[in-house]
Amino acid sequence: MGKVVLITGGSSGIGKSIGEFLHHKGFVVYGTSRNPERVLNSVFPLVALDVRDSNSIGLAVAKVIALSGKIDIVINNAGVGITGPLEEIPMEEIKNNFETNFFGPIAVMKAVLPQMRKQKSGLIINITSIAGYMGLPYRSVYSASKGALELITEALRMEVKALGIKITNVAPGDFATNIASGRFHAPVIQDSDYKLPYENTLRTMDEHVDSGSNPNEMAEAVYKIIQSSNPKIHYKVGVFMQKFSIVLKRVLPDIVYEKMLMNHYKL
Repeated sequence: MGKVVLITGGSSGIGKSIGEFLHHKGFVVYGTSRNPERVLNSVFPLVALDVRDSNSIGLAVAKVIALSGKIDIVINNAGVGITGPLEEIPMEEIKNNFETNFFGPIAVMKAVLPQMRKQKSGLIINITSIAGYMGLPYRSVYSASKGALELITEALRMEVKALGIKITNVAPGDFATNIASGRFHAPVIQDSDYKLPYENTLRTMDEHVDSGSNPNEMAEAVYKIIQSSNPKIHYKVGVFMQKFSIVLKRVLPDIVYEKMLMNHYKL
C-alpha cells in the first residue's frame, strides 16, 4: 500500500486539488466533508468529518485507520473565511471561525498523533494563509485564526520531532476557489461609519480571489513537501508580491507597513 493521506476539507477548492494530484501520484487519499453523500464527482473516497465536532473527528480518523492500517500524512486544509469590521462581526461568528480554522486543526492533530507516535513516523501539513502573517483590515478574525495556527504549529513541531513526526505550515495567497462564496460576510450597514471602506475592501478581496492562482500550484507545492526528507517550518505559495509582503513586514517600520496596507485597500 502507498502512503495514506487524510485531507480535511477535501471536497472542493484547494483540498480537492491536492487530493486529486496525490491520488494520481499513487497515494491512498481520503478526503473529508461534512456531507460526503452530496459530493458525486470525487476521484478519492470521502469520509464524514466536521472539524468543529471532536466526536466526528475521532470517528473519521478511526475509519481511515481501520481501512488502511495507518495514516502517513495529514493535511489540515478545512477552513472558512470571514470579513467585516471587528466591531460589527457577531461574537458567535468570531468563535465559529476559530472553531473551524484553529481549534479544529488542533483537534485533528490530537486525534492522529497517537497513531503517528505508534508508527514512529508521520507528516502533518497545516494549510494557513499569507493573511496570517499580518493584521489585514476587515479580515482581522481570519488573519488572527490563521496566524494562531502558524504559531501553534511552530511549537508542536518541536514537541514531536524526537518522535519521528514532522509538522509544517503552508501559507497560500489568493487562489481561484469558492472560498469567497462560503465566507461569512458581516452585512454592510448603510449608516455605519465603516460602510464605504468596508465595501471597497470587499470589492478588492473578491477581485483578488477571482483572479487568483490555479489551486494546482498548491497541490504541486504540497507534493514537493511530502517528498522532502526534512520539511521547512514555513512555506508560502502565491504570486510574488503576496509573498514579498511578508518580507516587507519584517524590514519596514510598522507605521510604514501600515500605510502601505492602507493605500492598497484604499483606506
